[in-house]
Amino acid sequence: MSRRRELSRRLASLTDIAGIMSAMKGLALMEIRVLQDFLATQRRMVSSIEASASRFLAWNGELAMTPPESELCILVGSEQGFCGDFNEAILKRRESLGVANQATGNWLVIGHRLASRVDSAPPPAQLPGASVADEVPTVLLRLTRELSHFLTANEPRGTGVSVLYHCDAAGDIRLRRLLPLRDLPPPARRSYPPDFNLPAEEFLAGLIRHYLYAALNEVLYSSLMAENRQRHAHMDSALSKLDEDRARLRLVYNAQRQEDITEEIEVILLSAGMLEQEEAMPKRKTG
Repeated sequence: MSRRRELSRRLASLTDIAGIMSAMKGLALMEIRVLQDFLATQRRMVSSIEASASRFLAWNGELAMTPPESELCILVGSEQGFCGDFNEAILKRRESLGVANQATGNWLVIGHRLASRVDSAPPPAQLPGASVADEVPTVLLRLTRELSHFLTANEPRGTGVSVLYHCDAAGDIRLRRLLPLRDLPPPARRSYPPDFNLPAEEFLAGLIRHYLYAALNEVLYSSLMAENRQRHAHMDSALSKLDEDRARLRLVYNAQRQEDITEEIEVILLSAGMLEQEEAMPKRKTG
């Protein structure tokens, strides 16, 4: 009977765990649906800015940035767990790309889960990541402050910014070089240059600020979307495994219950047989 009680406790514990995991899976699905609209809007904005930058540089090629002398690499990980190898994959890709061996050594980690797995001396700058879509603007504000300090301390024309993150659109980890401006779409053919109300250098500086803000916003939303997709898949796989374990444990419980019932029946039959024997025995006469 004690074994059956232990099996019953384990079944109840697995049922509680399944409820928690189902709730986490549902929350991940809700975040995915919320992020879809944010991400689509941000991608359109970034595409529009890149098209404008391409047209501008087509007529002002002398303002194109030279290869950077110093570069800040941003690693975007997760703030929460239960998302499989989300953070480990970022670190493996970083090693394969040789980002860790840059001569400049400037890099920044977003997300405590990723930061806790980074082993380097001196430790890199760290920022908390976003757990839900509503926290992305706060993370972006902290990130832009760090970027402002970095760009202020270095010569803008010799400064590069890149980001390593999970790209939801590509379904893979992407190293995206934001500065200097590159990999822009081909400009539309025009027979006359664009007309600006600002000096070209001032316009380019403002364009870069807007582009960095929009592109980093897209990166954070894309990473959070990929994280929630991976968490949803991870929870789904774990629930399937948990259901298999519960089914096996239920079979063991039922077998144990059947065994206990059989033992009880045997005890009852044995007791009944002994009682019949006692009744069949002749009683001694008392004189």
